Amino acid sequence: MVLIQLSSLVSEVSHGQAFLGLCSLLISLIVLLLIRQLVKQRRPRGFPPGPSPIPVIGNIMSLATEPHVFMKKQSEIHGQIFSLDLGGYSAVVLNGYDAIRECLYHQGDVFSDRPSLPLFMKMTKMGGLLNAKFGNGWIEHRQLASNSFRYFGSFQKPLDQKILEECMFFVDAIDEHKGKPFNPKHLVTNAVSNITNLIMFGERFTYDNCDFQHMIEIFSENVELAVSGWAFLYNAFPWIEYLPFGKHQKLFRNAAKVYNFLEQIIKRFSEGRVCNFPRHYIDDYLNKLDKSAGDLGTPYSRENLIYSVGELIIAGTETTTNTLRWAMLYMALYPNIQEKVHKELDSVLGSGQSPSLADKKRMPYVEAVLHEVLRFCNIVPLGIFRATTQDTLVSGYNIPKGTMVITNLYSVHFDEKYWCDPGTFSPHRFLDSNGNFVRREAFLPFSLGKRHCLGEHLARMEMFLFFTTMLQRFHLQFPPGTVPSLTPKLGMTLQPLPYSICAVRRQQ
Repeated sequence: MVLIQLSSLVSEVSHGQAFLGLCSLLISLIVLLLIRQLVKQRRPRGFPPGPSPIPVIGNIMSLATEPHVFMKKQSEIHGQIFSLDLGGYSAVVLNGYDAIRECLYHQGDVFSDRPSLPLFMKMTKMGGLLNAKFGNGWIEHRQLASNSFRYFGSFQKPLDQKILEECMFFVDAIDEHKGKPFNPKHLVTNAVSNITNLIMFGERFTYDNCDFQHMIEIFSENVELAVSGWAFLYNAFPWIEYLPFGKHQKLFRNAAKVYNFLEQIIKRFSEGRVCNFPRHYIDDYLNKLDKSAGDLGTPYSRENLIYSVGELIIAGTETTTNTLRWAMLYMALYPNIQEKVHKELDSVLGSGQSPSLADKKRMPYVEAVLHEVLRFCNIVPLGIFRATTQDTLVSGYNIPKGTMVITNLYSVHFDEKYWCDPGTFSPHRFLDSNGNFVRREAFLPFSLGKRHCLGEHLARMEMFLFFTTMLQRFHLQFPPGTVPSLTPKLGMTLQPLPYSICAVRRQQ
């Protein structure tokens, strides 16, 4: 009996020691991880100053709401160039036109990389086009896309004529609401995305194509999720991938659905492909892939094709769509501005003549309105994160190679040095005393440098033609007794919250 009790006691002591040992090991591991994280949070010598970070998570929590506004306010304290700690990742934030021009224009090559963030690695493996590392692979993919925009956009008929055809589908679809309230997001998104679809696939999709519409909605949701607090946390602590909850999980599920859809659609539109006679971007890419077969260093792959197509669709849809949605909202909000647009359209086009790109120079007020929408609404307030390709010196600060760089384009468009009363919506700031359109230096909605928006020319064409075709036919107004919120929905782009509008046929 005594032996049994002694044996039981020894067993309990052994289990207790094992448990204590395990706890000690776990505590030691946590302490080491904390020390490692705190060491990562130390600013390098000569690095720009910035707000004090919270241990471990850094300044991540400060970016939860309106990060672009937070960064501009911090620049008033720390200067136009300051740093943030994103959970162990040191980021340099550029604020104001002077700082951004110095880096993106005068040191263009240095500020042309993408940061190797866990989120980018997870989503695209740093391949594709938008998130690709700076180098030959990115250069070849950008050149291919640029050629496709020029050639396939004008294949068979000029691109502006194709856009005008889509404009007519668009205004006819609006007409079906017969002046009653409707949410314009669905129609605008489908119409704008069809221009990119013509280049990518050689076809447009009808507005009732549920599969494509669902894909665009998922894309739009991911644009929002990609800069959520969970995304920043994932970059700081990639191991949270194994947590069963969190918005980052929704982001990954959405991406998987989109990639599966794109794989199927690429397969469908590549049927009947004839080598050296490409019909659209997919054909051209697959021809490049075939020609580089056996080349181990080729940047072309089926995976990069999927990433590139997805990125070009969302980049070609999200920004222009949100610009037009903001433009519609502000025309209804400021009927006096809308009336001036109507007068200019009627004066230049007369009765029954459709707008064309040739009319653009004769419509300075329309140009001023569209530019003010882009400035005031800041569709892509922080651009796409960049990284330095080498050690560099900016304004006396040392910025090491591989440092993440955030360009606060919002601060450029609200830079008091270049804009008078920037918080007021005023198209007249883009007109001279004679009513002629004037370009402004501190206007960078498409960013600057080698990584500036590839589709800027296409986006400008779409904005002008969709806007003028719509305003020529309709007067926009809110349903009686309603005024929508002007607070933007936060994401990589700033989009208006859902609103209803009435498009009433004009009596010309």
